[in-house]
Amino acid sequence: MKKRKKIIPGQSPGTFNIPTDALKPKVYSLHYNADDFSEAELPGFAEIEKKILQFPSHVHWFDIRGFGDKALFEQMATYFRLHRLEMEDVFNIYQRPKVEDYADHLFFVSRIISESETDMVNDQLSLFLTKNTVITIRENYTEHFETVKERIRKSKGYIRQQGADYLSYAIMDSAIDMFFPLLEKMGDKMDDLEDELITNPERSSLNKILRNKRELIVLRRTIFQERDKINDVLRSNYALISEGTRVYFRDAYDHCIQVNDMVDSYREVTSSMMDVYLSSVSNKLNQVMKVLTIISTIFIPLSFIVGVYGMNFSRENPDTGEKMPLNMPELFLPYGYPGVMLFMALIVGLQLYLFYRKGWLFRNDN
Repeated sequence: MKKRKKIIPGQSPGTFNIPTDALKPKVYSLHYNADDFSEAELPGFAEIEKKILQFPSHVHWFDIRGFGDKALFEQMATYFRLHRLEMEDVFNIYQRPKVEDYADHLFFVSRIISESETDMVNDQLSLFLTKNTVITIRENYTEHFETVKERIRKSKGYIRQQGADYLSYAIMDSAIDMFFPLLEKMGDKMDDLEDELITNPERSSLNKILRNKRELIVLRRTIFQERDKINDVLRSNYALISEGTRVYFRDAYDHCIQVNDMVDSYREVTSSMMDVYLSSVSNKLNQVMKVLTIISTIFIPLSFIVGVYGMNFSRENPDTGEKMPLNMPELFLPYGYPGVMLFMALIVGLQLYLFYRKGWLFRNDN
């Protein structure tokens, strides 16, 4: 996850906290109606204004990526009459999903959850909806809505026949749909992790479980807030959202419910995987202890025999030559050494046979 940027306490409301390392904005524009379509990359705000005047009857979508031009956003806020508190939320990119109603526009915040090579990425999408214009603002250059743009280019479905409110729905629904491939991929990883926990649990397995747990917490919190936002749209009579488009928001709400159910299921699976990990590690430790116990048990009688004969009591008095028959006469028996070794081998063989009969030597996994 990305580090949070520092926010200076006590600043005036509506302050634009644009990071010094912010990317230079790229402005992509799409203008369409049922019969016409135009697309361009614009160098600045003047061209935005020209495009609106050039296509007065079109739906306009200005997709802005990058924060590094304060003057551009100041001009946009003035032209579209965007409140400075809204713009403050645009640049403070850790807002919860929400919808705010203003006099002539709606302000939406959504979260875009995607996956990089090493981690899960949680980006913010800020969306402004006016009568015939949609403005989307994001921090980086990543293209998340190419599918929606392709539908506009090729006039697929109803998107070219609908207004800006339908476009805003399509963009936010696309952000919600990004959860599904991410969860499917996570489900595949969890299946592989379950097999790993059963066959060979390692310390890295625990790290994977904890990582899944953290990611699922983020996903659940995000989709829960997204569901509340969509529900707010359905329950409120926003003038800029038509009754026909509200039906589509109902479908987006269903998608939120589906994602939430999947996340809850995976959370339960993750909790059970922790139990499986602890049980597998405990079982693995028990197997190790069993082997060590068997080895120790085998060597206990052998150590006893070796210890007894290691005392080396003399059979006769070295000064008087007197015989002492009770002092280990076996030390002078012919073939005493091989006899003792054979006796110890017989003890080991007898122990192994008893352990085998008890089922302690081999695990039966069937």
